[in-house]
Amino acid sequence: MKVVICGAGQVGFGIAERLAIEQNDVSLVDADPRRIQLVSDQLDVRGVVGMGSHPDVLARAGIEQADMIIAVTLHDEVNMVACQVAHALFNVPTKVARIRAQTYLAPEWRDLLSRDHLPIDVVISPEIEVGEMVLRRLSLPGAIDTVTFADGAVVVVGVLCGDDCPVVDTPLNQLTQLFPDLQSTIVALQRGGKTQVMRSSDQLQTGDVAYFVCKADQVQRALSIFGHDETPGQRIVIAGGGNIGMYVAEELEKRNALARIKVIESVRPRAQYLAEHLSRSVVLHGDALERAILEEAGVGEADAMIALTNDDRINLLSCLLSKQLGAQRILALLNEQGYVSFAKGLGIDAHVVPRQITVSKVLQHVRRGRIRGVHALLDGAGEMIEAEALETSPLVGKPLRDLDLFDGLRIGAVVRGGQVMSPNGDFVVRAHDRIVLFAMAERIKRVEQLFRVALEFF
Repeated sequence: MKVVICGAGQVGFGIAERLAIEQNDVSLVDADPRRIQLVSDQLDVRGVVGMGSHPDVLARAGIEQADMIIAVTLHDEVNMVACQVAHALFNVPTKVARIRAQTYLAPEWRDLLSRDHLPIDVVISPEIEVGEMVLRRLSLPGAIDTVTFADGAVVVVGVLCGDDCPVVDTPLNQLTQLFPDLQSTIVALQRGGKTQVMRSSDQLQTGDVAYFVCKADQVQRALSIFGHDETPGQRIVIAGGGNIGMYVAEELEKRNALARIKVIESVRPRAQYLAEHLSRSVVLHGDALERAILEEAGVGEADAMIALTNDDRINLLSCLLSKQLGAQRILALLNEQGYVSFAKGLGIDAHVVPRQITVSKVLQHVRRGRIRGVHALLDGAGEMIEAEALETSPLVGKPLRDLDLFDGLRIGAVVRGGQVMSPNGDFVVRAHDRIVLFAMAERIKRVEQLFRVALEFF
């Protein structure tokens, strides 16, 4: 696939890195020569210096042969114009744009992003995606990672197996016998920094990070089996009242009538704006690194402290200070990938990485075949994928145990007619089933082949 990416920031770099590894033809455009030099030195991609919305720059990037343009610069307007130029002048089939300003996405202006006006096929709104991830973490405090598939019917959860985890040293096939009515499948784990696909004869060890796929209404029970019975908190402190912080506060007000929310914002005009627009949240003007402000916000009695500022260092330090003051759980927004392992060592309960979320959203539309959803896990070592099985798929019509297709893959759930099922070796996939599976990064191409529409299908 030939892809032109506009914007060589963290998101653009992450997308280019993933697509280049998978042997795609990638051109990366950015106005900053230093970023292009960095990209050219580290990745097997073509770097082009210039404004991504300019036709001549896109032409130098090879847009005439491109299958897709992905515009993820820091400026919404540049991203939108780049898609417009790619459509009007170069007839690019698929156009993806990152748009942050929520006014462009308001329901009353929905016709703006249409083929007759601004022909953008896929809009990515990082603030909403990240905000929803934060809200999922709050609703499942025992989890370190969560993502939903199949219109919310299936949940994938990452969980740490601590010293008190009851299911360590137990083969997975015995867990199925112990909990026969629990529709949950452990698909992958990280042990000692290495990721592996789970098999029925494998067993968990203390310190593992395990990922399981579960029916949505059984997630709490599944977490309790791993020794995580934490209940969602009601007293929540949010550090940072930017777009993400405001979205989280607004949604908490709508979804949880019992929630007591306090927001700390360092910029006075923004704090005043939040106070005027939030109905039940208490807004405090101050620095989230000041002990007095944190004490005024009541972090010592808080069930959760969420740091969502634009500065990773503030997020990390304010979380650690809040933990010291007595906060039950801390969650930090981390933009720099290098801080992630650092945060784990410091005892941060959970973190959210916007780049990883945005890259996953883009990959959903890059993947070939009937791919409905994608989420990268474990720093890109693997992906959770939701895909539709067609009549021509080699998965269809035979018991799973008879298929020699699953090296580096593991199916977690199958959704058929709205019903979620946990498949065993005797399970037979039917056409139009929706499959939720984990795949190691090097097996992604195989997954695309399994769900690709064959020529004889037409």
